[in-house]
Amino acid sequence: MVSSKTKKEIVHIGADHAGYYLKEALVDYLKKLHYEVVDHGAHFFDEYDDYPDFVGPVGKAVSDRPSVVKGIVIGGSGQGEAMVANQFPGVRAVVFYGNKFLKGSDIIKLSREHNDANVLSLGARFLTTGEAKRAVKTWLTTPFSGEYKHLRRIKKIEKVLREVRLKKNF
Repeated sequence: MVSSKTKKEIVHIGADHAGYYLKEALVDYLKKLHYEVVDHGAHFFDEYDDYPDFVGPVGKAVSDRPSVVKGIVIGGSGQGEAMVANQFPGVRAVVFYGNKFLKGSDIIKLSREHNDANVLSLGARFLTTGEAKRAVKTWLTTPFSGEYKHLRRIKKIEKVLREVRLKKNF
C-alpha cells in the first residue's frame, strides 16, 4: 500500500493548438516536479482543433474529484478554456495572464488561498514558458486557507450553480 506521503499528486492538462507548445513544456516540467500528469491533448499541433475537445476531459476529471485532483488548461487567451472548465460541477477555474498585467500581485496565490481554485487556465499568448512554469509551481504548492469566510463563499458558489442547473430562481 502506498502511503499518502509518497503518493504523487495528479494534474490533468489539456490545450488546443494555441497552447500546444506551452502544454508540452509544462508536461515535462510537472513530471520533473514529481507530479503524475494525465495529458488530454492536443497530442500534435493542429491549427484547426477546438479547445473544448481538450478542456472538457480536464474539467470532467477535476469534477470527479474536485478536492483531490487539479487541472491546467491552456489556450490563446485562457478565457474560453476557463469557461468550458467551469461548466463542470465542483470546478473553480481561474485565468492567469502573467504578472505584467498585475504588477506585484499575488493573484495566483489568492486564487488558491481564497477560492480553492482547482483548475488553472493559462493564456499562452500572454506568457513566456518561464512565467507559466513559475505560476504553475506557485499555484500547485499554495494551499487553500480553509478560513471560514472562504469556505462559506465557496459553498454559496456551489449553491448558485446547483440552482442555475436546476433552473430555479436564486
